[in-house]
Amino acid sequence: MKTSKVIHAIYNDDDVLMSAVKTVKAKKHHIEEIYTPFPVHGLDKAMGLAPTRIAITSFMYGCVGLTVAILMMNFIMIEDWPQNIGGKPSFSYLENMPAFVPIMFELTVFFAAHLMVITFYLRSRMWPFKKAENPDPRTTDDHFLMEIPVHGNESELTSLLKDTGAVEIKLVDKEEH
Repeated sequence: MKTSKVIHAIYNDDDVLMSAVKTVKAKKHHIEEIYTPFPVHGLDKAMGLAPTRIAITSFMYGCVGLTVAILMMNFIMIEDWPQNIGGKPSFSYLENMPAFVPIMFELTVFFAAHLMVITFYLRSRMWPFKKAENPDPRTTDDHFLMEIPVHGNESELTSLLKDTGAVEIKLVDKEEH
């Protein structure tokens, strides 16, 4: 395990935090992470993070669900066990498709939702029984924390963060795995 020094700057207002992020990024400092008690609109753009591709994966998972629904219903209701339900012919899938639309919709939503959640947890490395990585418990209540790595510029960063409105600044050793 390797340790590195980081500065934790605590803010108590999301607007002040947003302004601080823009100032720190304008000074060409790298922000490692920001911990917030609720989503802050525009923070990802201010940090320069790439847009998420979760919507693309959701669409692909929905297509998988739709495909599974069509293949499943075609096999079960047409090929394996054809039944005469309400006088409808069971010769082809297309003749019965209007009756299958609710099942197609439900399986599309089911696959998209469940596989998106699994993808989110895997991508975020949120395994079962994983130890929380939150450096300060106040960030789950009403404070915001900005984590910036220190590369011999501790005094410069500290004065910059004080000027941006940080209510508390700490130098800590962060363990990296």
